[in-house]
Amino acid sequence: MTLPLDGLVVADLTQNVAGPFCTQILGDMGAEVVKIERPGRGDDARAWGPPWWGDESATFMAFNRNKRSLALDLKRDGGLEVLRRLVARADVFVQSLRAGASAELGLDFAGATRLNGRLVYCSITAFGDRGPLAHLPGYDPLMQAYGGLMSVNGHPGQEPARVGTSIVDMSTGMWAALAIVAALRQRDAAGRAVEVTTALFESALMWVSYHAMGHLGSGEVPQPQGSGTAMIAPYQAFPTADGWAMIGAASDALFARLAGALDLPELVHDPRFADNPSRVAHRAALVETLSARTRGWKTADLLDRLHRAGVPGSPMLTVDQVLQEPQTAASGMLVAAAHPRLPGYRSVGLPIRWDGRRPGVRRVPPLLGEHTTDVLTWLGYTLDDVRSLKARGLAG
Repeated sequence: MTLPLDGLVVADLTQNVAGPFCTQILGDMGAEVVKIERPGRGDDARAWGPPWWGDESATFMAFNRNKRSLALDLKRDGGLEVLRRLVARADVFVQSLRAGASAELGLDFAGATRLNGRLVYCSITAFGDRGPLAHLPGYDPLMQAYGGLMSVNGHPGQEPARVGTSIVDMSTGMWAALAIVAALRQRDAAGRAVEVTTALFESALMWVSYHAMGHLGSGEVPQPQGSGTAMIAPYQAFPTADGWAMIGAASDALFARLAGALDLPELVHDPRFADNPSRVAHRAALVETLSARTRGWKTADLLDRLHRAGVPGSPMLTVDQVLQEPQTAASGMLVAAAHPRLPGYRSVGLPIRWDGRRPGVRRVPPLLGEHTTDVLTWLGYTLDDVRSLKARGLAG
């Protein structure tokens, strides 16, 4: 299938999660992504485990398909010259170095665009390029804490809980990919280089946007709500005879259907539950009443009642269970590829289709330096040059 970014070259000087997720999205969309890594060690995420799949980090594998790996020593001129040559050939340069490091390499926006006047230059940062914290590094859990996300996660009175995925890192990667695609259009229209910047902290603020609006409007400090949400009731997990079920009755009509499905039609006429603001105000009594009834059914039986009544509900699935769901299979989100080292390789694909088709895996996550020779010869180095670069430890 022809993908929207076919033919575009991306120089990827990122590691960990946010940057690699960004460039994986671009690779899934068809771009030729060259991942630059340190010889001998590579991306730090290569050592993040367990869990492992074979001898490889499952975390690294989740964010690095559809890329080539080029191992370069950027602390020495010969390795840095290779990167400069790559930047000169690229359409996009994505970097997530510490503050000031790109300038030290001569590859900040000004330096990179002297090499390539049509470059889309993307910096993925911790706190952006201004403000009192702009010089600090950042990691997902720190940003969840500093950005307020952990303060509204978990249950009241309990230890603050991190969202159980790298949501700030991954969303920053998504924003970066979106910005790059928009900047490519701008570059093509204006015929000049474009600089875009994203920040982990700013993504964290985005995740608490409606909490922030609530505080700005009411002055109240948002609190954790467990499985629920502060502004809707009932809209949370309820106990069943064998576990839990999530119920989302987010309107008066759905609440009436829920009351009927639970054989509690009188709730519709109870003034405490007359509308959503009333139900929120009397949440404790409502949850107690509904829970007393939901505990009487097994999860499957309760959900059958809800679905027949047109009430949104869901079981609480573990990761292994959701991977086995018929809906997961039908979605085509698990994309498979022949892997030279890992039989049965699959990964979670890009949640976008073009003309009804989802991009697949053109390249499995690479070994460190797996494509060094290929990339160097593509950049114009002879095989003798390549052997010399490797012998001097400039490339791996």
